[in-house]
Amino acid sequence: MAMSDLEKLQDAVLAFVRERDWEQFHSPKNLAMALIVECAELTEEFQWLTEDASRQLPSDKRDRVADELADIFIYLLRLGQVLDINLVGAATAKLAKNGVKYPVNKAKGNAQKYSEY
Repeated sequence: MAMSDLEKLQDAVLAFVRERDWEQFHSPKNLAMALIVECAELTEEFQWLTEDASRQLPSDKRDRVADELADIFIYLLRLGQVLDINLVGAATAKLAKNGVKYPVNKAKGNAQKYSEY
């Protein structure tokens, strides 16, 4: 059976980590903290932009945003590996739960949290 792009990336991330002997540093706590740092770095790229400007990034800023998104994705994949959580399965299950919390007839066009309607 052919490997998916996600599986190939997961294997590449694990190989990268092992080549550098970084598994010793990759506790769930440390990975979660690193993930938050990368999320903050992504947020910084949008700080002070208008709504329109955040949708029309110049190429240099778009490249930085892509790098931050990649860092976030890599840390998220790594955290899933360390905790033995299938992220695709978890995301699929969560989407189903969100479908119950946010039924179309109540949530369509509405930004409120499910507990507010």
